[in-house]
Formats: sequence, C-alpha cells, structure tokens
Amino acid sequence: MQRRPTFSLTRNIFYQHSLRELRTKPSHCHNHKSLDDDDQRNQNIKENQELPIYFYKSKGQHILTNPRILDSIVRRSNIQPTDTVLEIGPGTGNLTLKLLEVAKKVVAIEIDKRMVEVLNKRVAERELQDKITVLCKDALKTEFPPFDLVVANIPYNISSPLVTKLVYGATPFGSATLLLQKEFARRLLANPGDSEFSRLAVNVKLVAEVEFVMDVSKRDFLPCPKVDSSVVIIRPKAIIPDVNLDEWWAFTRTCFSKKNRTLGATFKHKKKVLELFELLKVKSSNMGNDDDETEERVRNKDCILSSSSLDVETSLFKEKIIEVLKSGGFEDKRPLKLSIEQLLKLLSRFNQAGIYFINDHTKLRNADRQCRINFLHAGFPIHCSVPLHSHGYNWMDCHNN
Repeated sequence: MQRRPTFSLTRNIFYQHSLRELRTKPSHCHNHKSLDDDDQRNQNIKENQELPIYFYKSKGQHILTNPRILDSIVRRSNIQPTDTVLEIGPGTGNLTLKLLEVAKKVVAIEIDKRMVEVLNKRVAERELQDKITVLCKDALKTEFPPFDLVVANIPYNISSPLVTKLVYGATPFGSATLLLQKEFARRLLANPGDSEFSRLAVNVKLVAEVEFVMDVSKRDFLPCPKVDSSVVIIRPKAIIPDVNLDEWWAFTRTCFSKKNRTLGATFKHKKKVLELFELLKVKSSNMGNDDDETEERVRNKDCILSSSSLDVETSLFKEKIIEVLKSGGFEDKRPLKLSIEQLLKLLSRFNQAGIYFINDHTKLRNADRQCRINFLHAGFPIHCSVPLHSHGYNWMDCHNN
C-alpha cells in the first residue's frame, strides 16, 4: 500500500492539534486575545473539521484560522458594498465568509474539489450562496471574470506567477491584498540596494506599487507552515512607462542573471556578445528567418566560439556595447543597486544604439492601446493596457529570478 504523502487530519488528530493551536502564543501583530476571538477560532476549526480533509503542504494548503488576522485583512482591503472581490485559493472558506459580509459578490477560484465541497457547505449554512461564485479551476489557467479587488491567502507554490498574472492581466482593479510567504513578500517590497532586490521586484514595481501591511505568525495557520507570512497590498499604477514589455523582460533577465556582477562584466562576456549580435543580424537581415532558425543559431554559439575567434564585425559590436555602458556611466554599476528609472534609461540607450534583446521588433505601441499577452503555458489570451509585443514570448519567465 502506497504511503500517503500528506498531512493527515483525521477527526481526533485534527481536534488535538487544534487545541494545541489555541494554546499557542498569539501573533506579535496583536497583544490581547478576547474570548470572542477564541470562540470564533474554535468555530473555524470545528467547521473545517466537518469533513475528513488532508491538507497538502506541497500544494501550499495552509488555512488561516486567527479571526483577528482575518478581520484585519478584510478591513485593510477597504472593500465597498458595491465591490466584486476575487479570492484565489479560498480553501475551507474562513476568509471567504468574512468577505461575504462586506462585499457585493465574491468570486472564489479553488482547484481542490474537496475544499470546494466544504466551502459550499459553509456558505449554504449561512444562506449566502447568492453572493458567491465558486470556480473549481486552476487560477493560473483560468481567465478571470470581472472583479474590483483581490483579497486572498495565496498558495505559496504559485505566488510568483500569480502575482505576475494579476499585475500584467486584463482586468483593471483597485488593489490586491495578498497573504504571502514572508520571504516572497520581502522580495516584492525590496528596493535597490536591498539584498532581496531582484528581477521580480523590478518587473512588478514597473506597473504597480507594493505596500507592507503586517506580518503573520506561522502559528496562525493549520497545518503550521515552516515559515511566517506577510500581508501586502499591490496597487496598479495609473500610468506606466512607455516601454516594450517583451524587450524589458528580456533585458532585466540578462541584467539580473547575476545581480551582484557589474553590468560591464555581464555584457562583455563572449557568449552574451555573440547572443546579442545574432539578434542584431536577424533583425538587420529582415529576410524572413523564422524563430526556430534563430534559436538554433543561438544554441550553436558555443560551437562557433570554440571553432573561431570573434570576427572584426563582432568585435566592433562589442565595442558598441561597451560604449553604451560607458556613456551612461553604467559599466561599473550593479543591477542590485539600480532603480527602475536607471534600468529604463540603460535599455533606451541600448535600443537607440540598435542593440535589442528579443527577436521581433515591430514599432512600439502607444501606452493607451489594448494589447495581448499570449499565455503560452496557460493556453489562453489575456489583455492589458500596456505597450508590449507577445510574439512567442513566455510570460511565465518575467517573474523568475
């Protein structure tokens, strides 16, 4: 018999664990716990217990049980009576029930059918089923229906692609109040010079503002995760820079591949010079070379380098790269310490010099023009009001590193 790789929560074990949770020290975000809080938390635990459920830690299934934290999340979300709230990963519905008290409607997306059954049952017991739409789907592969706000305890294992999908997605929204793994939240909040500053922060902050709300102890979850969490609020910017996003994502991927290395060292590397030179030749030729041929040529760059030295033309191209870096004072700069404005300036200088980071360069679109991100892995189109090209670019890659 195959061993079950899950966190077992049979009725007796769940009950014993729940009592232990009730006796633990509360989160440092509050100093006092009232009897009502204990009663509410106990009620949450009992209702979560009604069906025998196994919470899969590997899927990021950690249920928030602390009523004070739940109330704080709802309060800081500033939900209006006319708002439709999108909740991703509602689990057994502890946060959902709070949202239904203040929102006009809740759209909950949950991939686990077992959780959906518990959620529907708890909602029906309160006769709130008319205010909720539950979609048993994968949030990364589902086109979101219209919504005003996002409030969610995001599963840890999909935090990065999901945040990327939200901020570069189709539907305009006021804010996203998200409960995230603390380490991931710190990466989102990081500023230039911080050790956590990364490509993730750069790409998100290009189009949105991120605000820290509070930390949440791991003791406030069932089952208890290994790390603490944090609540952040993400607010899309009304105006974003007029930049080709495919080009931006490829550029930041290059810069932050070694974020502590100087830009001079990164861009003068032989393989990087040849890669950018190959892209230039494809663009300049304009002879209909398809992407497969281009990718094959780039893959073969190692063989080319080993068989011959850089020719004169490539050497001149390398000098052009160095000149761009020197003219802007970027040669000795490190990506870890550069602001978004500085990175945008460097990308602009590269493009003006005829140096690009993606294959296809048709003219840039205006910032107010509707455009399409092709979700290659998700399998459906989604729109956003930003200037970008989607010719074969994998959106999932823009959140890495």
